[in-house]
Amino acid sequence: SHPPLCPTGIKCGGVLSAPSGNFSSPNFPGLYPYETECTWLIVVAEGSSVLLSFSHFELEYHDACAYDYLQVYNGAARDRGNLLGTFCGHSPPPPFSSAWHVMAVVFRSDRHVAKHGFAAAYRKDACGGQLTGLSGEITTPRYPESYPNDAECRWSIGGASGGGPLTLVFADFHMEGGQGCSFDYVAIFDGPTVTAPRLGRYCGSTHPPRTVSSTPHLLIIFKSDFNIGGRGFKAHFYSAGECQEVFTAIKGNFSSPQYPSFYPNNLKCQWSIHLPTGYRIKVFFLDMELEGRSSLTGGCEYDHLSAFDGSTENGFLLGRWCGRESVAPITSLSNQLLMVLHTDRNTAKRGFSIAYVGVVPMNVSCTRTDFHIQIPVQSLAQLERNRIYLGTPSCAARVVGRNFKIHTRFDTCGTESQRRNNTSVIVSTLYIDFSVGDQEDIHQYEVQCEPKRKEASVTLIAGPDPSRLSQAENLVDAQQWEGESMDAHEIKSQDTSDIVFISICILAGLLMVIAVVGLVLL
Repeated sequence: SHPPLCPTGIKCGGVLSAPSGNFSSPNFPGLYPYETECTWLIVVAEGSSVLLSFSHFELEYHDACAYDYLQVYNGAARDRGNLLGTFCGHSPPPPFSSAWHVMAVVFRSDRHVAKHGFAAAYRKDACGGQLTGLSGEITTPRYPESYPNDAECRWSIGGASGGGPLTLVFADFHMEGGQGCSFDYVAIFDGPTVTAPRLGRYCGSTHPPRTVSSTPHLLIIFKSDFNIGGRGFKAHFYSAGECQEVFTAIKGNFSSPQYPSFYPNNLKCQWSIHLPTGYRIKVFFLDMELEGRSSLTGGCEYDHLSAFDGSTENGFLLGRWCGRESVAPITSLSNQLLMVLHTDRNTAKRGFSIAYVGVVPMNVSCTRTDFHIQIPVQSLAQLERNRIYLGTPSCAARVVGRNFKIHTRFDTCGTESQRRNNTSVIVSTLYIDFSVGDQEDIHQYEVQCEPKRKEASVTLIAGPDPSRLSQAENLVDAQQWEGESMDAHEIKSQDTSDIVFISICILAGLLMVIAVVGLVLL
């Protein structure tokens, strides 16, 4: 028999708020209608999770489930950051446990080929469950009200496709204390069962530390005894592989989890950059699409990316972004930078891609005829002096005391004269070669001098990826060389060059006067 076309006003989907229940595709166990779309939103008591299972499943098959399909969401529907899976064919979805008290199921059929559909059942799990999403939230029963006595909950987290190590962060924690945590406690195991290594056992009101598993599984057990409770806890978990990283290399790049696919919801990711003393860190935003600004406040209230100077969120806030903004590069004030991504429970987007490069500390100045460049040796301790050169390798730095120094005249080392903003300037390129083996890694800085004013500046022109770094930024403001920081012969060089320049001008003037007088006499 042929399935009916979807009748006008067919009833399917809806909100399911009972502690347990059943639902199925339209006409089940008969053939489902063509061109049908149904959404079931399952909502149970906050602090509980939803356990979902399928007793029958038969949909039209396609290798990408592009025709008829069923989708399961860990929260509200149609949010890619919540999607647990898309299913079709004859293989039923596995049992699911939501990471909070909301789960959604979407069924869709096209205009060809109908099957018998599916039958599903759900129930509220008071606490605990098998959590398979890339991110989620767990709370004690009745949170934030006091948890019940004689409770035991087990959350087994992991099993998501492509999942890496897991990070668990406690946002709130208040339980009965006691020596040895023998009354009420939370125990965390580095694997799916209690036979795995125990990562910690906690009680009282001190937040447990951030925990990172060594496997794609975590087991969390909560137990309370017969009296004295507390508010309990709220904790977030997420796949940690792309979400918690520390960088110490002079340059690098990173992106939001699953980029350029949609990032998971309910994340807090941190990328920390630590470079040698004296360096600053320049960050380039290659691509960014996050959830947009709040329509009420105009601020980045939902998903947002923040940058802090230093290693903690207590540092100076360098910027906070959301939406599809084109962000200019930023530069840290110190040698440490922290980037933090917060995502909420819904509306995931593509995310971001970032590159950074360490800005080498240097002092650049010029006279009317010479460039002076000085870089602390400790900033480039692993480099030989011939890896630092101006224009050509023959103009390499020399080591003077604790500094690499380059002192060259304008008519050497690949310098050239240009006009910029109707001003004559002398320009050259400083190369710092960090290459190791076959991996070429040469950073380039444009060095510029305005001879008339004896003002120099330096600009990073190539770091992480020259083709992407279209926006350069002055790293050293135009500055005159401070005489006391020079060697005696360098000061002499500057003074001599000025004297020579003035002498030439005077001599030229005298010759002109003599020539004029000679013409008059003739």
